[in-house]
Amino acid sequence: MIDFTIYPAIDLRHGQVVRLQHGDPSRQTTFSSDPQATGQRWTDAGARWLHVVNLDGAFDEGGAANWQALSGLSQIGPHVQFGGGIRSLDDVQRALDAGASRVIVGTIAVESPDLLQQAISLFGPTSIVVALDARDGVVRTRGWQTGSGVSAVDLGRQVAQIGVSTVIHTDIDRDGVLTGVNAAASAQLARETGLAVIVSGGVASLQDVRRARKAAHDGVVGLIAGRALYEGKLDLAEALSIAAEMPDAHAGYEEEEPPC
Repeated sequence: MIDFTIYPAIDLRHGQVVRLQHGDPSRQTTFSSDPQATGQRWTDAGARWLHVVNLDGAFDEGGAANWQALSGLSQIGPHVQFGGGIRSLDDVQRALDAGASRVIVGTIAVESPDLLQQAISLFGPTSIVVALDARDGVVRTRGWQTGSGVSAVDLGRQVAQIGVSTVIHTDIDRDGVLTGVNAAASAQLARETGLAVIVSGGVASLQDVRRARKAAHDGVVGLIAGRALYEGKLDLAEALSIAAEMPDAHAGYEEEEPPC
């Protein structure tokens, strides 16, 4: 059995649970003022992991309330992977000390690869996951506001050489708008880099869970779901049931394969 994980997303802005469209802070929907209750909701439905993002930190705004929420969420039960504005080794240590099992870094993978290598050395590859957030196949940083000029595949190869084992691949143009997950591009990224890839962006239905699950043979190990869960378009318990199934190695992704 190839392990495949569903990660309910808890995106935090000023301590509230929100979702953005295409990562744009001006296109925000607030779903809850109680992150811990939200985390408990997904835990009760069977989640083993929570994907928690400090959007304030991603936009270089600090996010004290979001850090406080992390401490509460980490006590609920599931593992927490946490990111957003992680720019230093101290930030990584702070997140781990607050209860995160895994820390997400994005900007430093582009701007400070030496720092990423130090983080891998200090905390181990299982404690670090790199976010490859791409628009038209090109990685963007600093809350998706800045272009890097580096393709997701090329950056994936670079971080794999450093010792990174797992990445999150987000198709920015699909994120938060329920247009369907880009499983084919994530599978391509996994094949070309040898990395374990978590798919993110555009999840709209159980069909998206099936698409991502079918890519497990290529190295796709999980799926992050946000707006679809909050708007009731995706039932987490049903998604977890699909995730536990053995994928069909001969099934296709039912979509064209755009650039990573």
